[in-house]
Amino acid sequence: MSEYGQIETTSGTFDSISAGGPGDPPVLLLHGFPQAAQEWAHQVAVLGHAGRRAVAFDQRGYSPGVRPEDVLDYRMEELVTDVLAVTDALGWPEFDLVGHDWGAAVAWNVAASFPERVRTLTAVSIPHPGALHAALREDEDQHLRSQYMSVFRERTAERKLLADDAALLRRIFDWKIPPSAVDEYVGRMSEPGALTAALNWYRAMHHNPIPDRVAVPTMYVWSTEDAAIGSTAALGCEKWVSGPYRFEMVEDVSHWVPEEAPDLMTGLILDHIR
Repeated sequence: MSEYGQIETTSGTFDSISAGGPGDPPVLLLHGFPQAAQEWAHQVAVLGHAGRRAVAFDQRGYSPGVRPEDVLDYRMEELVTDVLAVTDALGWPEFDLVGHDWGAAVAWNVAASFPERVRTLTAVSIPHPGALHAALREDEDQHLRSQYMSVFRERTAERKLLADDAALLRRIFDWKIPPSAVDEYVGRMSEPGALTAALNWYRAMHHNPIPDRVAVPTMYVWSTEDAAIGSTAALGCEKWVSGPYRFEMVEDVSHWVPEEAPDLMTGLILDHIR
């Protein structure tokens, strides 16, 4: 069973879920948009049962205790600082790092900039930002897949996503995860300021430099039915990892791998960090 709690850091107070003993080898899991730490609930519980100290936290803007209003407060450097602040507060000098969607983008940056802190990296869905940037320049298919980002940066995005009982926000999940989970995420995003904070990650994107190549042992997991990431970006990821690299292609699964295929995802993580 996972425990709900809060982590007091120099960045603010983050809500979290965790499992496992305080002395067990640590694993940090980062969620994506428009979700929360809860997307990793299955993995956190199983990792804890397997002898790991697993923690997932609601990131900047998703935790009410860390929800600044300025778009610039959602630059990648701030998101990376939050990861370091959380792991410092937990007393983790080194940890296994797992991220999905935006959480994967943050994880790539943490691993590239602070390899001494990251024992292994598992990135799900989103490849190294360098690979995605290259695909956006060279591949028309990826350019079309990524057009949603421009929509999310529009000033009217909040109103459009939440209209008609958040019909557009619900459609993002493509009916691939349980309705109860969708209801929970929609409820969170409907709180005052929450969706704006989450969308500010997209609005701050043009301030984010491309990180260096990653030297830590890395597994990248891409699903063939991912509407956001095509094969060009996925297959180009390897060029951005200088350390041991493992590519896992998951057939017939959408973008929402941790919740659509929870047992498969957990097995991959455990195998990689072992």
